[in-house]
Amino acid sequence: MLGPALADETAAWTALRQGGHVALMRHAEAPGGAGDPPGFRLDDCSTQRNLSAKGRADAQAVGKKLRAKGVAVARLLSSPWCRCVDTARLMDLGPAEIEPTFANAFVLAEQRNALTAGATAIITGWKGPETLLIVTHGANIQALTGSNPASGEIVVAAVAPDGAIREIGRIPVPKS
Repeated sequence: MLGPALADETAAWTALRQGGHVALMRHAEAPGGAGDPPGFRLDDCSTQRNLSAKGRADAQAVGKKLRAKGVAVARLLSSPWCRCVDTARLMDLGPAEIEPTFANAFVLAEQRNALTAGATAIITGWKGPETLLIVTHGANIQALTGSNPASGEIVVAAVAPDGAIREIGRIPVPKS
């Protein structure tokens, strides 16, 4: 019998292979706590928290695992923060499109409701047939699903008949 975490991971992989689902990935490891240093600028990665060497390796490992498992990513969206864009690009699953509604809801707390509404509209509008992969921040994923993923973890979700975004399962960063 599978344990709950493994069962959730198995359900997540099954959903992604079926297509039509949404994969919400928290950016890979970026040390330095929550948020960004004072005075950070989106147009200058040197002012932001960025991926560590482990974060870069984890992003590549996640992409490799998704390809190995036969997951077809139709669209790859990213928060405009450098650590998200870098995670998306390092996965090598296709071009990453910057989508401002997935911007950091922790840093932009006063915009959290608007960001979440915009993200919800994109997610509930996704019909597939393949997977929509979104690289964003933990606070955003928590606002959308109630889940608080680890760095590099993927929360696989589906839209319920009532329009709610429901977690199907989670995929951890592959062990190296």
